[in-house]
Amino acid sequence: MTLLNAQSQTSPITRSARKVFEHHHNYREASVTHRRFRHQDLVPLLEKLKQNPLFQVQVVGKSVEKRDIYLIKAGTGKTKVMLWSQMHGDEPTATMALLDIFNFLQASDGLDSIRQEILSNTTLYIVPMLNPDGAQRFIRRNALNIDLNRDAIRLQSPEAKLLKSLRDEIKPDFGFNLHDQSRLYTVGSTPKPATISFLAPAYNYAQTVNEVRERAMRTIVGMNESMQQFIPGQVAKYSDEHEPRAFGDNIQKWGTSLILIESGGFPGDPEKQFIRQLNYAAILSALQLIGDQGYQQYETKDYFKIPVNERNLYDVVLRNVRYKDKGRDTLLDVGILRNESTNRSIPQGFYHRSSVEEIGDMSVFYGYEEVNGEGLILTPGKVYEQLLADVTALTPERTKELLSSGYTTVKLEKVPTGYNPVELPLNVVSKSGRVNHELELDRAANFTLQSEDGQVRYAIVNGFVYDLSKPKPDLFHGLVL
Repeated sequence: MTLLNAQSQTSPITRSARKVFEHHHNYREASVTHRRFRHQDLVPLLEKLKQNPLFQVQVVGKSVEKRDIYLIKAGTGKTKVMLWSQMHGDEPTATMALLDIFNFLQASDGLDSIRQEILSNTTLYIVPMLNPDGAQRFIRRNALNIDLNRDAIRLQSPEAKLLKSLRDEIKPDFGFNLHDQSRLYTVGSTPKPATISFLAPAYNYAQTVNEVRERAMRTIVGMNESMQQFIPGQVAKYSDEHEPRAFGDNIQKWGTSLILIESGGFPGDPEKQFIRQLNYAAILSALQLIGDQGYQQYETKDYFKIPVNERNLYDVVLRNVRYKDKGRDTLLDVGILRNESTNRSIPQGFYHRSSVEEIGDMSVFYGYEEVNGEGLILTPGKVYEQLLADVTALTPERTKELLSSGYTTVKLEKVPTGYNPVELPLNVVSKSGRVNHELELDRAANFTLQSEDGQVRYAIVNGFVYDLSKPKPDLFHGLVL
């Protein structure tokens, strides 16, 4: 156990965070189980809160496309705290956590002392899903293609105007700007993902620390202590670089102690349900620290000890493979990203499309999944030229046989339409299609790793790795090319 963890076990706020974390399942909003929920999924849940006198629920504005934006008020304490989520439409993790917090606040059980402490010490003003138009499309920007977090000065978006007016009217003591960040950030130069990143944004280029910003910093130190027990070594600090157009930087300047929470990545948690639980626990622990001014026991210097997040991760890294091309036998590492492509017509709402993002010495980078290719030769995937009737011909046995022979793509007499890519065990192409699977930057990752005698050990299809000595991985699919 590290010194930090040993100390945190005795901290009241850390013990409290442990309790709410362990009981999260009791409050988890069961109707939301994936990231791509929309405004129409949220509205009934917010309207239902009106039935409980604990909450004041009102529509306080509308988006560009006239979707309602809600403000939920709870608590009677003297310290005012304003929280808003999903100002970027494709950053929904904290919105899920806020729904869980609503459920927590209206429950009655063994954690009553915690919820009553929060409700009596603070008054909460919560705006879930500030950018419902972006959420509808699962994109960052609003319907005007404006980044709301770069509109704090010009205020050209109705959503930005609303956030500014709420801040000015409420005059919260603390604010929480809740975001998602790329899953590709690490904690400093370590291989660990930056699952949660915090920031007390700088309100000027000099990154001055005044009393307002210092309160946010001290609170973050306490939040970090709480989170370390759940994700040791996986909490980072977002860049302190000043962004004069951003809401966090300006709200800090306007006198509200602003805390930014960024939800990154965690292995095996593509829908961020574990990270949702972390958000829930982090926010509740922060509200306790704020309500009783417990943040004062923490030192600002410890804020600067939190490692800064860095973009050092890939979805897949193939290490020490050999590639024979242009008359050379070259030792390479290969970095692959699995990018999400939105498709509302399929059940999961998206599919993956891979790309090769790095070739060469990747010793300073890491992968969520890594393959030791020492002694193996990277060979471009082959196209099976003998026409197959349709995808039903690709039985698991036939698929493995083709992969073992170096094929990553097959030609079909009948190419599927309206298909779900996750059901494609290989890439498919029409009988007249032309495909190039040579290793190249920004090209899809479709190749095999073979021993010197030509035996295929690994097949990489659309960036997914299949160790042919083992069962097919759960996450694996091709594309229609």
